[in-house]
Amino acid sequence: MNGLIEVRGARLHNLRDVDVDLPRDALVAVTGVSGSGKSSLAFGTIHGESQRRYLDSVAPYARRLLHTAVDPQVRDVRGLPPTVALEQGRGAAGARSTVGTVTTTGSTLRMLWSRCGDYPAGAPRLDSDHFSANTAVGACPGCGGVAVVHEPTEDSMVPDPSLSIAEGAIAAWPGAWLGKNYRDIVATLGHDIDAPWRELSAETRRWILFTDEQPVVTVVPTRDADRINRPYQGTFSSAARYVRRTLAESRSATARRRMLRFVQTSPCPTCEGRRLRPDALAVRWGGLAIDEAAALPVEELLRRLQERRRRVDDEHGTGTASTGQAAAQAERVLLEDLVGRLELLEDLGLGHLSLGRPATGVSAGELQRLRLATALRSGLFGVVYVLDEPSAGLHPRDVDQLVALLRALVEAGNTVVVVEHDMAVVRRCDWVVDVGPGAGREGGELLCSGPVSELAATTASPTAAFLDEPVHPALVLGERTGPRPPTGTLALRGLHRHTVRGLDLDLPLGVVTVVNGISGSGKTSLLDAVHDVVGARLATVEDLPDAADEEDEGQGGAPGAAGALGQVGTSGTGAPRRVVRITQRPIGRTPRSTLATYTGLWDAVRKAFAATPEAKALRFGPGRFSFNTTAGQCPECTGEGAVAIELLFLPGAYAPCPRCRGARFAEESLAVTWHGHTVADLLAMTVREAREALDGIPPAARALAALDALGLGYLTLGQPATELSGGEAQRIKLATELQKQRRSATLYLFDEPTTGLHPADVHRLLAQLHALADGGHTVLLAEHDPVAVATADHLVELGPGAGDAGGRVVSSAPR
Repeated sequence: MNGLIEVRGARLHNLRDVDVDLPRDALVAVTGVSGSGKSSLAFGTIHGESQRRYLDSVAPYARRLLHTAVDPQVRDVRGLPPTVALEQGRGAAGARSTVGTVTTTGSTLRMLWSRCGDYPAGAPRLDSDHFSANTAVGACPGCGGVAVVHEPTEDSMVPDPSLSIAEGAIAAWPGAWLGKNYRDIVATLGHDIDAPWRELSAETRRWILFTDEQPVVTVVPTRDADRINRPYQGTFSSAARYVRRTLAESRSATARRRMLRFVQTSPCPTCEGRRLRPDALAVRWGGLAIDEAAALPVEELLRRLQERRRRVDDEHGTGTASTGQAAAQAERVLLEDLVGRLELLEDLGLGHLSLGRPATGVSAGELQRLRLATALRSGLFGVVYVLDEPSAGLHPRDVDQLVALLRALVEAGNTVVVVEHDMAVVRRCDWVVDVGPGAGREGGELLCSGPVSELAATTASPTAAFLDEPVHPALVLGERTGPRPPTGTLALRGLHRHTVRGLDLDLPLGVVTVVNGISGSGKTSLLDAVHDVVGARLATVEDLPDAADEEDEGQGGAPGAAGALGQVGTSGTGAPRRVVRITQRPIGRTPRSTLATYTGLWDAVRKAFAATPEAKALRFGPGRFSFNTTAGQCPECTGEGAVAIELLFLPGAYAPCPRCRGARFAEESLAVTWHGHTVADLLAMTVREAREALDGIPPAARALAALDALGLGYLTLGQPATELSGGEAQRIKLATELQKQRRSATLYLFDEPTTGLHPADVHRLLAQLHALADGGHTVLLAEHDPVAVATADHLVELGPGAGDAGGRVVSSAPR
């Protein structure tokens, strides 16, 4: 080990003036319960200080153009090399990003086809841009490179022809005033808006839905008794024109998602769904077009490339190429690069992915390992790599390969710091930094910094109890040891989704079932298929609300009955009447969405404040106690709690609002108290503190009890949704569901719910999932975690391999 990284006085978030030394050129684990401050130390302090120093070296004018780094709030950091952070977030992976673009492997693949491909006789040589669907010269002109076309049809835009235009027959038109405007224009033009749609003439229906004309007419609105409606000039837009314009121009993922409900999506007839122009698709290498190669699993593509490399070496040798061997030498160089990159992906347990797979379709853990593979090929040395749980979503059999690759980074002269919960990884690190003992205000202390053996002897550390014994069944199951007997069976037949093809499964009801299998074996696909097929026959299908992900181009709306492939039957009791899927997607996009507002407990609090004598005397309604309303928010900062300070030639900064001092509420709202507390006081409380303060408001008390039971007692009620981890967001959604006290039998679907959780929190979460089964519900979760597997009532193993080699039931039996 060469020197130390010396951190002095770290105070970011909940860190309590932490001093810690980390060895350089070593593999260092940072551990602690969820919310203890480990990410604040690794990412916010160490990586944040490195960013700050870099920004200080940039000219002030240029600094304004760079993303403002987080203030690391540390007194001093000595011995700190440059850092590279690989976080769980999806970063810049957009709708057109693929595994090939994230790893830059796609660029080399395109060069191979460009330089070494077999062209049709007489065809001109193409450069690599012609083999990319993301360039103007390469994208299919029919679909713009997204593989599908969205065509508005009468059936898609008018789902119920028995309705009249006045009753909303044209569902594709917007709501509110603009939709009324279009209906008024149609009436002004002399069309009958009160007759059922099907009774209008075909010519009239076609014009209203598809015309490119945009007549401007004088509209005289129907008189409203409460106000005077004056005539105005209205411009007409057909339904199809409105749909196409919204899909092409809207930046709102929600608006585009809504419009996709009103189009018929089909493979592009020009490229037949292959995304590229015909001249690029005509070029072959190894008998394959480039899109066919990109669709192969990495492991299969690698075998073909390795075989071709051996043939090139045998036929042309490995020496310097002569003039006649130039093409072979170019092919050899490209093959060396491709083989090296794909071997890394396979070593990281990603051989089941294909280079053409959208980046939005891989898990956060897989995406981070893709970036890790790129880092390993970069050849950097003397830097600090900071990784956020690289083992996330990884099957236990692949942990050895992951650790070996992390070691390769260290041996190349780097320091690797991993924020990690998997004890199998922690045990094999050189050094461990443990932060805790609790979460939030109960954490932020340095409990251990030394070799792993020192952590095992640290009695104050919650992590130490799980280091050598990661599974404690009694914490999940209590005194019960055997699996629950099922109350019935959900017979699923012929399920189809991605790698799951024609799968049959008898899912036991009233128990907790864990779907296991290596990465890429089809676990998530199985959950999606069950959601669609079971949901297609039920009246209640719920995906708990979250911040909508960016809409994937080329996808035709949310899964549902229309996309369900398979059949379902039931026997016994406990057949689900509801299906609920709970994901780790964020619960909000802006700081205005908080833990209190998402769970709904704040509605009850606002009503309690509005019911106080003070509020009644002032005629304040519940809206007065929300910082998201004009009446309730501070007028200076509009409820943000901070104001922007613009600095000439320097990045802007934020400071607490001088009027409300960060409280976010108007002075009049803060003048009203409930049991001695203002609304700002309550939002500043942690869940655990608020349980006592809000005990007299039953709806709030139920929500807080559910949050605390899931280990979220350290979060404040005003915690912005943007500052929550994926694991925290998923547990908040689960708590929101638990507080509802549903009685009808429900099928709950979870995809790796333990991701990002400390072992103590894993046990606590699984205890709540088993409580759902105790209440007569059915729980199905895809998991690798050994605690989930050891405590499940029923185990389903998918495989035997990944990708095309997976998607089949290897075994299904009680634990």
